[in-house]
Amino acid sequence: MRPIRQAAARTPASRRRDLDLLRAAAICAVVVGHWLLMTVGRTHDGHLTGFTALPQLAWAHGLTWLFQVMPVFFLVGGAVSAISWTHQRDRGETATAWLLDRSARLFPPLTVFLLVVAAGAGVARLAHAPPDVVEQAVALVILPLWFLVVYLGVTALTPLTYRLHERYGLAVPVVLVAGVAAGDLLRFTTGHELAGAGSFVFGWLAVHHAGYAWHDGTLALGPRRAALIVVAGMAALVLLTVPGPYPVSMVTVPGAAMQNPAPPTLALLALATTQLGVVALLSRPARQWLARPGPWTAVVAVNTVVLTVYLWHLVAALLGALALDTLGWLPPSDPSTTAWWSGRVPWLAALAVVLAVLVMLLAPIENRASARRRPGVPTDGHRTRRAAAAARLARTGPVVGAYAATVGGLLWLTVAGTGRHGPLVLPTGALVMVLAGATVLHLARAAGCRSTAQ
Repeated sequence: MRPIRQAAARTPASRRRDLDLLRAAAICAVVVGHWLLMTVGRTHDGHLTGFTALPQLAWAHGLTWLFQVMPVFFLVGGAVSAISWTHQRDRGETATAWLLDRSARLFPPLTVFLLVVAAGAGVARLAHAPPDVVEQAVALVILPLWFLVVYLGVTALTPLTYRLHERYGLAVPVVLVAGVAAGDLLRFTTGHELAGAGSFVFGWLAVHHAGYAWHDGTLALGPRRAALIVVAGMAALVLLTVPGPYPVSMVTVPGAAMQNPAPPTLALLALATTQLGVVALLSRPARQWLARPGPWTAVVAVNTVVLTVYLWHLVAALLGALALDTLGWLPPSDPSTTAWWSGRVPWLAALAVVLAVLVMLLAPIENRASARRRPGVPTDGHRTRRAAAAARLARTGPVVGAYAATVGGLLWLTVAGTGRHGPLVLPTGALVMVLAGATVLHLARAAGCRSTAQ
């Protein structure tokens, strides 16, 4: 805990602490939301199986408006990317060198996660575990990767999209929202979800751009205007979902004819608008509160492990379910019963304990990766030449290709679906793409660090 307190004490006064709070709060909402709705029961042949309770809890779909916080991540991501990119651009960094730096914290924990999942699946197969059970377990624990695919893609485009933002301002998200509307129209008229696949890009880019505008004041959000945005966003959300054609649930409901988050719909963007107004309203009081050592230290503590928590929280759910089943303490699996609801408390408590253990074991990987991020460009002549050589390395095709391969491999993993796609259950080609791309990026960062250190 002492290093965290020291890190909190060293925080510069200029830091947007409210962004860190939003990130920490959002990750907690994701974890609790996933765990709360997760139900574990047994198939007709006695094997454990998991499913979401949402199809049986239609009355609770409106509660997903509180737990669907992916727009908050993209709002925060847009603001953070704007701060980071403009700072490094002003120091003379290239766009690819910036991208190399932004990938430093993410890819080491991600590759460890995938290696552990693949190894676990391989061991389970050698132990003659039922193939369908292993495949379902793997599909469950890699579910969080879909968000990383989109987030990494949107982040990679920051140097280009921020230039568009500087030139055209709010016209850019307006055009992107129009693209989402066009995708929705295609989905309604054709009946095919993939008809609006472009909205994966348009929708999340629009929210990311809103983060740019919120940060630099292009979208001035004083208390009155922020309150109006909340009211307008909520009104649009209600109209689009209750009498309108969009589903009420803001998260995926198996079997539903249309899903709001996959790809993002106008209804989800209405929720994002509401959330933008809320976070703008809370921004100033949050910064005042976070000026106190206690709250800020707590936020720093969560943010040092935020990626580890996100990657491993469904692994914790899997391990927790197995442990509870072994002990005979697994809660009832029928969401329509009072016993299911009362069982949520011990269920959440057990999963929190398992996740805490995983975080203690695995968070050092994330922390070391964060500490190894590329240093700033030196100022003396000799070291500047070394830094220039490192910058040239960062501009090379292999770095850009490695990043694209890593994201492409993650995309492959997320769309492969449940099944035995290779000896380790996961698609072998996708694993190779992710691991090879991450290795090239690691070597490029190491070369850059050696150059700037000499």
